[in-house]
Amino acid sequence: MIDDEGNQLGILPPYEAIKKAREKNLDLVEISPTAQPPVCRIMDYGKYLYQQEKKEREAKKHQKTITVKEVKFRINVDDHDYETKKNHVLRFLDGGDKVKATIFFRGREMTRTGLGRQILERLIKDVESQSIVEFRPRQEGNTLHAILAPKKTAVEREKEREREAKQKAKQEKKLAQEQEKEKEKQQQAPAAVAEVPDPVSQA
Repeated sequence: MIDDEGNQLGILPPYEAIKKAREKNLDLVEISPTAQPPVCRIMDYGKYLYQQEKKEREAKKHQKTITVKEVKFRINVDDHDYETKKNHVLRFLDGGDKVKATIFFRGREMTRTGLGRQILERLIKDVESQSIVEFRPRQEGNTLHAILAPKKTAVEREKEREREAKQKAKQEKKLAQEQEKEKEKQQQAPAAVAEVPDPVSQA
């Protein structure tokens, strides 16, 4: 048996263990029922459950659910539309999501699948600094698609944001100090001028 402060009390009869728990107005909880003899601990069971729930909530906060976002292209996409969709891809990747870039071929467009492949290969090259390719362009029926995943993990992105925030704060502090020094110089300048003797009055 273990008391509420973590001290080993040795092997006790059940009635005596329950008595010790009640004396402290706490609960007797079996923490290792398969052990021989079973191991029990004196604790505030309600508080224990609350702490466990709190730990689980904290753990869930730091878990990132990775979803697959789909961005659709057409083989006749113009440069402006391509750039817009590429920015969507970069935003999804930066958010920690995977991206499925898809091209649908309609009717006679099936004869121009090579053009669709060129578009996806161009996209892969344009976002290679922020992504890794899970699946290169491959065709299924009248659909061509590629799957991209974020190059950085959620933890790495969080650390990078923290570094950027610290760097920004450091720069702002330095700028504030420089402005304060400049302000002090401006305040001291009139006093220095006033101390210069007036040659006309001395004459």
